[in-house]
Amino acid sequence: MDLLTSLLATAFLAGGVLAFAALGEVLAERVGVVNLGVEGLMAMGAVTGVAAVTAVPSPAFGFLASLAVGAALGIAFASATVFLRANQVLCGLALTLIGTGLSATVGRGYSGMPSPAVFERVEIPLLSKIPVLGPALFSQNILVYLIYIVLPVALHYLMFRTRHGLNLRAVGENPAAADSAGIPVGLIRFAYVVAGSALSAGAGAYLTLAFVPSWSDGVVAGRGWIAVALVIFAGYRPIPVVLSALFFGFVTALGFVGQARGWPVGAAVLSMMPYLGTIALIIVPVLAWQKVRRLMAAPASLGEPYHRDLR
Repeated sequence: MDLLTSLLATAFLAGGVLAFAALGEVLAERVGVVNLGVEGLMAMGAVTGVAAVTAVPSPAFGFLASLAVGAALGIAFASATVFLRANQVLCGLALTLIGTGLSATVGRGYSGMPSPAVFERVEIPLLSKIPVLGPALFSQNILVYLIYIVLPVALHYLMFRTRHGLNLRAVGENPAAADSAGIPVGLIRFAYVVAGSALSAGAGAYLTLAFVPSWSDGVVAGRGWIAVALVIFAGYRPIPVVLSALFFGFVTALGFVGQARGWPVGAAVLSMMPYLGTIALIIVPVLAWQKVRRLMAAPASLGEPYHRDLR
């Protein structure tokens, strides 16, 4: 039981990084914009979090600083892809290259240094006493509760239970029809791309202020690409995205436990398990039956810039 509790606790902690980034990508892709800059945004958020808490020893300040940096980069990306109608894939790759390169340069002075301030555990009374699940989920830091309880429920309600959510999804499915109905397509796309970029950078701050917690070049280690894959597998829906991230967190936790307990499996094999899982999740929708593929279908106008034809 203690081993299962430890596995689940590590799974929630490790999966939170992917869930946070993937939720940000859901916001962008639901309005029709592919943001492949998640890896770079996470890297910038990770180094910003450490740099900020070094100056002001408050994890909340570091997290907010990372959100601000992500929003600033998101504004640049959204301006190029939404208003200038630049190629979304190329802009996303450029954002990844800029983010990873700039974070490596900024982070030289912080490399290997433990974060001066981190998010501490906050036990929820009564719930933390539930056998197995209680200590694993309800004895975590505040960001874990935000990621697994608050954000997915709030985003699901926003997207599928409100009029604004209907407008949001219409922008991603058919921007021309949404525009003819008076919905501000450009403004909605811009706003949600910026918000999604902020969340992706926040995932980087979570990595260095709650999970690792320290900065080193390459600390993101491809998690941004896994987050993008999770969005596809989860059908662009917030709650399935979080559950998929938890699955990856459990796979990562198995690797940690296997190395700690000396399982007769190579350390390299255990470390690559999350990436093998990513490949499997990409293959599944291709092989799945027609109904499942329809449920997992991308927004119809994903990746396509919109321009109002005034003729």
